[in-house]
Amino acid sequence: MTERAAHLIDHVLPRAPVRQWVLSLPFELRYRLAWDHKLCRAVLAVYTRALLGFYRKRAKASGYRDGRTGTVTVIQRFGGALNLNVHFHTLAVDGVFVREPDGSLSFAAAKAPTDDEVEALLGVIRKRVLRLLVRRGLLCEEGGESSHEMEAPPLHALYAASVRQRVAMGRRAGATVLRLGDAPTITAAPPKRRRQARLGGFDLHANTCVRARNRPKLERLCRYLLRPPVAEDRLSFAPDGRVLVRLKTPWRDGTSHIALEPQELLEKLAALIPRPYTNLIVYHGVLAPNARWRGKVVGFGTGAKTTEGPASSASPTVARPCNRTWAELMRRGLEIDVLECPDCGGRMRFVAAIMLSSAIRRILRHLGLPADPVELAPARAPPELDDAWAC
Repeated sequence: MTERAAHLIDHVLPRAPVRQWVLSLPFELRYRLAWDHKLCRAVLAVYTRALLGFYRKRAKASGYRDGRTGTVTVIQRFGGALNLNVHFHTLAVDGVFVREPDGSLSFAAAKAPTDDEVEALLGVIRKRVLRLLVRRGLLCEEGGESSHEMEAPPLHALYAASVRQRVAMGRRAGATVLRLGDAPTITAAPPKRRRQARLGGFDLHANTCVRARNRPKLERLCRYLLRPPVAEDRLSFAPDGRVLVRLKTPWRDGTSHIALEPQELLEKLAALIPRPYTNLIVYHGVLAPNARWRGKVVGFGTGAKTTEGPASSASPTVARPCNRTWAELMRRGLEIDVLECPDCGGRMRFVAAIMLSSAIRRILRHLGLPADPVELAPARAPPELDDAWAC
């Protein structure tokens, strides 16, 4: 998470304002996109083309005829309760780049979209996505599900149960995930926020924007997009051995935790793992890998001179990506400088890597720390099988 966010900040996103667009999808579509990655990429392409066209039309209305912008989209597969929820978080350069007569690029910032513009854009996205589903035989012209049967993957039961907040395996197979919390306090549907639209199960939100100079905030936003499904401090054990997952925000029905058996927790995590060789970070527009303007765009605002062309992103004047050290990631992600001496405040440096086990034991004993490795317990059967095996 920290390393990829640092890469986006240092080598991809230009020094220009960036707006986050979040597109959520209907429940039926989430299941299909979860295991059909080609369909997921096709829906994403429809969405990003509409978004890029939205910026081009607004720029043309302001007098910029050949304005272009770019996006970085993170395909998130999880919801706040470890449920399968495929949706798109898109960082769009909030404006357009225009080529000047001398070949350089200038940037024209866009005004914040209005609620009506967000609603109109969502209408275009929904119409095009439904048209795509009809072309692929997944949806009838009348709007109902197609009778065309699609081959289900081996994990389809886990995917379907996770989308519907149900249990797929074990003693509680088919039951709803157990919820814990207080009595509901809010019964009405939550009101729409600013720059948010809802239409037929689709939801589009675009109220988060970061200014060009606020790079630390943009890096935190990138880490938010790239975060894992659940933070460790949200997990705890109940007295009966179940795993409690604390929700970031209580639901409208008062639910604050969900309780899972250990096997149920594993099935929920398994449903969130993407298929092999599935790319969840996708670039479009001028930030696409082979975009002609990419070299100039990623170096915009840094003073780096780049040449136009597909290979310009690897120009010697633009810093190349590199493997970042553990110390740098600790500093950027947790704001902890592990190389600062706690005694004198000076800078520490790497001296040696001790790999010899005998030397490691001597050092640990000298420091009064345990020196013997922990013995691993043998694997155990699931609790529901203990009685069967005992017979």
